[in-house]
Amino acid sequence: MKVVAFARKELGTGASRRQRIAGLTPGIVYGGTAAPMNISLDHNALYHALKKEAFHSSILDLEVDGKAEKVLLRDFQVHAYKQLVLHADFQRVDATQKIHVKVPLHFVNAETSPAVKLSGGIISHVTSELDISCLPADLPEFVEVDLGKLEVGHSIHLADIKLPKGVSAVQHGGEENPTIATAAIPAGKVEAADEAAAAAPEGDAEKK
Repeated sequence: MKVVAFARKELGTGASRRQRIAGLTPGIVYGGTAAPMNISLDHNALYHALKKEAFHSSILDLEVDGKAEKVLLRDFQVHAYKQLVLHADFQRVDATQKIHVKVPLHFVNAETSPAVKLSGGIISHVTSELDISCLPADLPEFVEVDLGKLEVGHSIHLADIKLPKGVSAVQHGGEENPTIATAAIPAGKVEAADEAAAAAPEGDAEKK
């Protein structure tokens, strides 16, 4: 995915304001052996790119004044209530060094799982993204979570996910095998079932 930018020489709050008035978004490129570089990006192009999931978890080809380098989007700021991107940060990528990135989880086969198909259960996604570590060439746009065998009362954990080759999960907080998704019967259905079960003996007694 290609991103076109321009070197930015004027710095400061006033310069950034003028950039935004001109339809540009200020940004910075950092990391690697080169010095940090202040850049400007076309606001509308960046705004629409940020709507694409892959833009947040892919190696980007950033071209600055005709010179291209590999980068990752690391951060961006948007206005509190205007459709305005205020700033964007990009990190240079070394093909030989592992990167630490959050990638989205794509949940598949929920509708064919025993939890939903046989029990009318609801599957809850505990998390929507996963921290991973890998070489830039191995970076996936997303990680797939197969819910096809999930039953009511059970969960999908990190260890149940098949990660792409060369990719490892980065875990936090000391939890070795965190929960990714769970399946349960909706509260309303459980209550209705309990009421039906409680009423059944009374019905039988009346018949006798």
